[in-house]
Amino acid sequence: MSVAPGHTGSMAIEPFDVVDLIRTKRDKGVLSTAQIDWMIDAYTRGYIADEQMSAMTMAIFLNGMERTEIRDLTLAMINSGERMNFDSLSKKTTDKHSTGGVGDKITLPLAPLVASFGVAVPQLSGRGLGHTGGTLDKLESIPGWRASLSNEEFYSQLEEVGAVICAAGSGLAPADGKLYSLRDITGTVEAIPLIASSIMSKKIAEGTAALVLDVKFGSGAFLQDIERGRELAETMVQLGRDAGVATSALLTNMNVPLGFAIGNANEVRESVEVLAGGGPADVVELTVALAREMLTLAGQPDADVEGALRDGRAMDTWRAMVTAQGGDPDAALPVARETHVVTASRSGVLVDQQALPFGIAAWRLGAGRARKQDPVQHAAGIDLHAKPGDTVTEGQPLFTLSADEPARFERALEAVEGAYRIGDVGDEILTGGPLIAGRIG
Repeated sequence: MSVAPGHTGSMAIEPFDVVDLIRTKRDKGVLSTAQIDWMIDAYTRGYIADEQMSAMTMAIFLNGMERTEIRDLTLAMINSGERMNFDSLSKKTTDKHSTGGVGDKITLPLAPLVASFGVAVPQLSGRGLGHTGGTLDKLESIPGWRASLSNEEFYSQLEEVGAVICAAGSGLAPADGKLYSLRDITGTVEAIPLIASSIMSKKIAEGTAALVLDVKFGSGAFLQDIERGRELAETMVQLGRDAGVATSALLTNMNVPLGFAIGNANEVRESVEVLAGGGPADVVELTVALAREMLTLAGQPDADVEGALRDGRAMDTWRAMVTAQGGDPDAALPVARETHVVTASRSGVLVDQQALPFGIAAWRLGAGRARKQDPVQHAAGIDLHAKPGDTVTEGQPLFTLSADEPARFERALEAVEGAYRIGDVGDEILTGGPLIAGRIG
């Protein structure tokens, strides 16, 4: 038995000893519901130290968890904070979560597209860290737009506009906030039980009735191997269903950047092109597929999703959503002071374009951040002019780097060296397969 620090005698006696729990997972044992509930509560209130929880996360990383343990871990993290409730809304709620990737701006056209069918989309989003961009960073490229809303503003906008993309409050699953920061600095980010419980604790606490997961695999994704991606998707879908949330997942390819724009302001521009009925084929394909999933779970399996992009309904909802959060949908977006164009060294076919190096290059240009408190440069990024399978001629622009400081170009170019290749007609195009590799649920 352990006595809480600062207390003596019979006061605040703890029911478990954290070292015993660490040993259990170290030795490939199974933690009980009561043990997991106590561990998450004790860590959230500061009784369990970071170094002890670091040992636990490494034991989980190395030995895994059974499905019951992952469920108990998720529920304990949900119970560490508030839960939102949308019962007062006149609309059904449905949400989407992506595990993140290079050029993944899908939330921007998707939320207003789904909301244009009279469904509420409460999209609580985050900021980027490292090579994956954050949805809030992209939207903050729009003059006047604000990420922070009061509860009253949030619910009012959901009722009136249908779509909200804003920052999540600190009250949702605070245990996850502590654990996430710890995993980031202890080499345990990729543990599937920890990824699944992290994502699903926040999403279930958000209170949505239905949830679609975009689980990415490939060079620019969290998990590069498709089978690991499938395992994560299956785990999260089951967690959602256990909690009474209608849940499905698409397994999507992140070997090649999504669309032509990687950054913040340029990704907003590309998203608006999609909402105007145009845009890159891959961005449109994934936006439409996810919208169909979300609307099916919300009871509208026959919704004409493409029609809403063609006839302007989705664009009208986008404009209303941006305006409601203080943004000007007609304002000019930031443009970088400096650009550097990379051209084709020979004629042929672009056969390779690896997502991760291009994501790192955009980050080095200023589009991302190394620490949570770092600012991003909204105009920084990369615009691709060709994708794998395209025929190119010598001297033709392949991609343009944009930054406010030209000194950033050298390190960005180092990141993409060897990450793209021009071959001959008939050579294998290295895309890693179709964009949508499967559905779970």
